[in-house]
Amino acid sequence: MNVLYIIIGLVFLIFGGDWLLKASVNISIKLKISKIVIGMTVVSFATSAPELIVSIKSALEGYPDLALGNVIGSNIANLALVLGFTTCLGKIDIPKSFYKIDWPMMMFASLLLYIFIGFDLVLSQIEGILLFALLIIFLIYLLKTKANTPKEENLKTTETPFSKTVFLLLIGGIGLWGGSELLIKGAVGFAHTIGISERIIGVTIVSIGTSIPELAASIIAIIKREKAISLGNLIGSNIFNILAVLGISSIITPIRVKDLHIVSHDLYWLLAVAGVILPLCFLPKRLTFGFKEGIVLLAIYCAFIYFTVFYS
Repeated sequence: MNVLYIIIGLVFLIFGGDWLLKASVNISIKLKISKIVIGMTVVSFATSAPELIVSIKSALEGYPDLALGNVIGSNIANLALVLGFTTCLGKIDIPKSFYKIDWPMMMFASLLLYIFIGFDLVLSQIEGILLFALLIIFLIYLLKTKANTPKEENLKTTETPFSKTVFLLLIGGIGLWGGSELLIKGAVGFAHTIGISERIIGVTIVSIGTSIPELAASIIAIIKREKAISLGNLIGSNIFNILAVLGISSIITPIRVKDLHIVSHDLYWLLAVAGVILPLCFLPKRLTFGFKEGIVLLAIYCAFIYFTVFYS
């Protein structure tokens, strides 16, 4: 039953996140918000909605390791598993903004998370406010710097009836809520049944499940030959996961680390995977992710899963 709860919960989260994303984009278009703004804010936040709901409910219900493991594992999966898989399918050209703005911000957010929980083993409400405030500052900076920059139109969305938008918003919210209930119940029960920690379930099964929306979006981007959209979505999602998901979760309730492997193992993998992305975008071919880089990233993810399950 626990495995069934996990599967059904993940299905609800995936469809709920997709419906919420469609509704959010429709609302933004009706309000005549530019597609650049939609891509940087609405899309990133909507694809991080499964992580947000799962982390908040996990923290509130007394499973902080599941909340932290979900975000940390999802960020690792986004870069190593999702990016690795999609670059095996097709080449991704990397824009200069990646190493000038996006990657430094992602790395800074990851280091900040390590500093906040690495010493006192708690992500407090004040630290959550600082994380969320940093996100707002970053978004304002992006809007100002990219407002006049020509950008490829990646969101090809047509006008949708308002009634359908409201319906998508409603069932999307219900799907996320119901999915998170089932996923957390199944994940905790499964962990107790087979005798492993909630943290391991969080950084493996739960994090992979909540990364499925990013995987689907990246594969579609590759198929449609939309250059760099998949990389931008993944980096943006990682930034949102730390600054928004953990920021909001810890504002609602402080998140205290129970399993020390989160600090001694998981966070180091997060920093290592985030760090290795930069040299990979210059070697062997400058500003290109291709099949070789994809294989390297997938190998890194397999190593992460192996050492997490058997040695931590």
